[in-house]
Amino acid sequence: MIMKNGILLFLTFFGLLLFGSCASQDALDEIRASGEITVLTRNNAHCYHIYREQPMGFEYDLAKAFADYLGVELRVVTPTWEGLLGGLNAGRGDFVAASMSITPSRQKEVDFSHGYLAVHQHVILHKSDGNTKKIENLAGRIIHVRRGTTYEETLKRLKAKGLDIEIKLYDDMPTEELIRMVAEREIDVTVADTHIAHLNRRYYPDVRIAFPLGKPLKLGWAVKKGEKALLDAINRFFEQIIGEGTFQKTYDQYFANVEIFDYVDLKKYHRRIEKRLPKYEEIIRNAAKRYGFDWRLIAAMIYQESHFDPGAKSYTGVRGIMQLTLETSKEMGVENRLDPKESIKGGVRYLRKLYNKFEGATEPDRLLMALASYNVGYRHVQDAQTIAEEMDLDPNSWAALEQTFPLLCQPKYYRKSRSGYCRGREPVRYVNRILTYYDILKREAIS
Repeated sequence: MIMKNGILLFLTFFGLLLFGSCASQDALDEIRASGEITVLTRNNAHCYHIYREQPMGFEYDLAKAFADYLGVELRVVTPTWEGLLGGLNAGRGDFVAASMSITPSRQKEVDFSHGYLAVHQHVILHKSDGNTKKIENLAGRIIHVRRGTTYEETLKRLKAKGLDIEIKLYDDMPTEELIRMVAEREIDVTVADTHIAHLNRRYYPDVRIAFPLGKPLKLGWAVKKGEKALLDAINRFFEQIIGEGTFQKTYDQYFANVEIFDYVDLKKYHRRIEKRLPKYEEIIRNAAKRYGFDWRLIAAMIYQESHFDPGAKSYTGVRGIMQLTLETSKEMGVENRLDPKESIKGGVRYLRKLYNKFEGATEPDRLLMALASYNVGYRHVQDAQTIAEEMDLDPNSWAALEQTFPLLCQPKYYRKSRSGYCRGREPVRYVNRILTYYDILKREAIS
């Protein structure tokens, strides 16, 4: 009898182990069976948002790529910050992708993927505060952060070590909003991760990214405890996209060159989109719609060309709000380059003509190559593409041309190129500045 009971206990225990093992496979199996995976994320500029009726965001694009990797559809749920891990454990989503730092306290609640991005927590101050240069200078200050964040954990740890600070906590307050409050002097100090801080400095140039608090942390995706199969799939996915360059391309789409910051230029830009842009917005909208571009991109391009000045004139002889050459003006049927309506219409039409030449490229590379052509000419872009091919790089990739364009300053390369010498760093800088201005206008639309 004892032996019989022992066998029954063994079988029961073995069955529980087997059930537990199978359960760990169930999440991924159910996702594949249903044809859908649900991501829990945040509705903000860097995670997920809707722009021109299209979903986008750094975390969204990665999550969509993961869904494609699994061969399923992606469903998006955006709870409060505090509701992310709770929602995951309650079954309201399959994984969390929300720029969440991996910390010991969170690892007690969920399982994390391998880290895919290292970030520091930076103190954010108003630019006028030049005296706060190290952690000790925070003594006596009120620091404002969202509840339930690693920012809160770090500040409490510093306070426990003797730093005399007051921590003001907000329920579900976006970090971007706290940065805005610092910029407009509604609060004195907040904290933000590296990529969020640099991105938002574009929108709020009056903030200063000061010193980091502690060592860098890694961001990761979270799954429910025990969902090993799903976690393994996520880790394999990240390993693949990092290896093939897809991760870097996605990162660059949202955060490329955010470290490059020109306070005077961005302050001037914010003033001019407020005061000058409205005069030409309707003209820009109409021309952009006619030729199939986002009007905000065209506005960003016009600012780079002329700062919305219809009488602008370059030492090279280009004129008007779109800085057209005399030859291009004739080709596009522009009789008066100083007429904003004519200039904008002709310039956008010319950009479409250039865009059509890059049929072998996909977005966003095709558009960026068209912009570079507008700046230095189509033949110089062809030369940069030729060098890319010779270096075994993709000639239809803007990332490759960013490497090859500067080489056109060197005799070794320009002497055998079709169009000769080119100040190759200029088109790279030109495109990157337009993308910065465009990003700010898109942010205004999202807001």
